[in-house]
Amino acid sequence: MRALLLLLTLLSLPAEARSLKIATWNLEWLTLRPLGDPALPSGVAPKTTEAIARLRGYALHLDADVVAFEEVDGPGMAAKVFPPDRYHIVMVDGTEVQRLGFAIRNGISFSRNPDLFVLNLRNQGLRAGADVTLDVDGALLRLLAVHLKSGCASTKLTRQDDTPACAELHRQIPLLQDWIAARAADGEAFILLGDFNRQMDDQDQMWHALQRKAPLTLVDEGQESPCWGGGSFIDHLIAGGPARDWLVPGSLRVMVYREDVSWKALLSDHCAVSARFEVK
Repeated sequence: MRALLLLLTLLSLPAEARSLKIATWNLEWLTLRPLGDPALPSGVAPKTTEAIARLRGYALHLDADVVAFEEVDGPGMAAKVFPPDRYHIVMVDGTEVQRLGFAIRNGISFSRNPDLFVLNLRNQGLRAGADVTLDVDGALLRLLAVHLKSGCASTKLTRQDDTPACAELHRQIPLLQDWIAARAADGEAFILLGDFNRQMDDQDQMWHALQRKAPLTLVDEGQESPCWGGGSFIDHLIAGGPARDWLVPGSLRVMVYREDVSWKALLSDHCAVSARFEVK
């Protein structure tokens, strides 16, 4: 009888939450292609062996469960920073140098959803989104990694061609709205993360547009980034659905580099941004 009561008590207890550290990190032209390679813009140099080793050290120090990464030249390059004995690499299909994807800690179950190719606007210079669903002890968490159009960090978004970068970013917003609306309609927990190339706050057009499709939480809201001397965030994590309640308050972190600014062009002009989520 006592055993039965103990079993019933255990079954009635709420499931224990599992803490996940989720990050986004733009690794800035992580490639070994030689200087002058036609796939690289003029002046873009490949990463040195020393720089890659340091980035790998930072990845181990970051110790995130999931990292959405940007500007990586294929799974082989990603594995030089995120070691295979710790992480499984998932990347957007294609052959572009600036690809994005996820490093997911081994042991975390996940499924891959179709890449969000519409984000590239049929333009070779823009990037598709990487879409996965984590299965954390039966709790599902949908993640979309993005790397949006650069060149319109704070300028007014417009359809007009006099600001081409802002016009292209403006065209990407409805595609993100559609993805958000679909997740909200299905009641999913989700996180949209990556390099948005956009400073978002409560006055920003883009942030207002995204929120029209579902209640959202901007993890870095009201914060300044200490990366390479400080500035506004353009790398963001945005939580929606139940993931808003899973966000651990005050868990936002920015992994700054120990090197002086002369290493900025050798390592990355972006720092890893992370937060913790108690997945329930």
